[in-house]
Amino acid sequence: QLQLVESGGGLVQPGGSLRLSCLASGFTLDHYAIGWFRQAPGKEREGVSCIGASEMHTCYANSVKGRFTIARDIAKNTVYLEMNSLKPEDTAVYYCAAASKPVMATMIRDITGGPLATEYNYWGQGTQVTVSS
Repeated sequence: QLQLVESGGGLVQPGGSLRLSCLASGFTLDHYAIGWFRQAPGKEREGVSCIGASEMHTCYANSVKGRFTIARDIAKNTVYLEMNSLKPEDTAVYYCAAASKPVMATMIRDITGGPLATEYNYWGQGTQVTVSS
């Protein structure tokens, strides 16, 4: 059974850093693209970042470019989202998702430059990130 479990969320002050993890089970990362998405209260879900089956292909929403970095560890079957210079507007529930068509998933972007949610088939339960002083 394919499963994704996020961890690493929490409360951090503005300007701080967090690293989110997405542990995959039931499949291997080298056949799927992984995307990170977020949803703040009262707002629509937003694509944040993605990494392809080949880690050469990544994408970032304009709002996080230069602050967030996506990476993966094949041996641990885990994808990470390193988040630096966090802002209050980064507060949201963060989800990771897997796409069984990785080439399409990393090529098709939403209007902000991040991954498009409709390209992703499998979703985790989410982890809360709160940026506040």
